[in-house]
Amino acid sequence: MPELTRRRALTTAAGLTTAAGLAAAPPAAALAVPAAQAAQAAQAAQAAEHHHGAPESFDEVYKGRRIQGRPSDGGGAHHEHGGGYAVFVDGVELHVMRNADGTWISVVSHYAPVPTPRAAARAAVDELRGAALLPFPAN
Repeated sequence: MPELTRRRALTTAAGLTTAAGLAAAPPAAALAVPAAQAAQAAQAAQAAEHHHGAPESFDEVYKGRRIQGRPSDGGGAHHEHGGGYAVFVDGVELHVMRNADGTWISVVSHYAPVPTPRAAARAAVDELRGAALLPFPAN
């Protein structure tokens, strides 16, 4: 029997880890369902946008927090990321970014794309759980 070397032990451990990860991973079809739903929601949101391509303005109270969204004037340093749209939670700007597929993300819920800036504001309120949104430094 060959002698056990560090290289052989690490190779075996990597193979076992990979095999365990593949066994525990959900099927690709299960991952495609949320992506398809996000794409459909983004398409529906795009259909509801103004003729200029900007989402409609909103001003509402959601779970006791005032959320607002409106086209921005481009005065901020991060204008290009938000697609010319500004979102606020209790008067503090929530930095949002529009993805290539039409979905939106915010600095608070960066890994959960949503179909509209309003949904991004609501997701941020949910994630903050009553905490105050702090101003994000613009560098």
